[in-house]
Amino acid sequence: MPLWDWNYAISILPELLRALVVTIEITLLGSLVAMLLGLLIAVVRRLRIPVVDHVLWAFVEFIRSTPLLVQVFFLFFVLPQFGIVLSAFVVGVIALGVHYATYTSEVYRAGIDAVPPGQWEAATALSLPRRRTWTGVILPQAVPRVLPALGNYVISMFKEVPLLLGIGVIEVVNKAKEISSETFRATEPYTIAGLLFLLLSYPASMLVRRLERRRAPT
Repeated sequence: MPLWDWNYAISILPELLRALVVTIEITLLGSLVAMLLGLLIAVVRRLRIPVVDHVLWAFVEFIRSTPLLVQVFFLFFVLPQFGIVLSAFVVGVIALGVHYATYTSEVYRAGIDAVPPGQWEAATALSLPRRRTWTGVILPQAVPRVLPALGNYVISMFKEVPLLLGIGVIEVVNKAKEISSETFRATEPYTIAGLLFLLLSYPASMLVRRLERRRAPT
């Protein structure tokens, strides 16, 4: 058998592209969960409500200190024993989103802490409501500062999606595995899967680096 068969590679490309769409969907939805939940955690912790702050700290440390794959398996295999049954796709989105929310929350917190104290003082002097202080003064300054770091986490999440093959999500690597098992040819499907990841993640990383350079102090 030839090491590389172009006809075979072209024939399996549509299946891999369809699976890539699933990978992208999970990444985008997981990123949305991570960004929103991470921001919520950061803001609530910044309020320094004693009991709530300790609970969130414990939650963040627990999630960050345990493997993502264990969290995926827990949601998919353990929760049904308590009557909570989720599809593999939903489990993937939740697991990735919550896992990365614990990291984005620290990024947001760094951005919030970088807002000059004078901005907080000005909001207080103007008697702005707390909600207005956050939405009109603090977050518009904090979030742009951390966009490059958030972008890096989105790229990392994209490359973590193949972990979901353990619960049967038909993303691009799992599809490559299926094709390889059916045809007994591994070179083409895995090579194409790797190239698809490269074609998406490399331009994204270049964009993040460009954002970093633009945000860097002159």
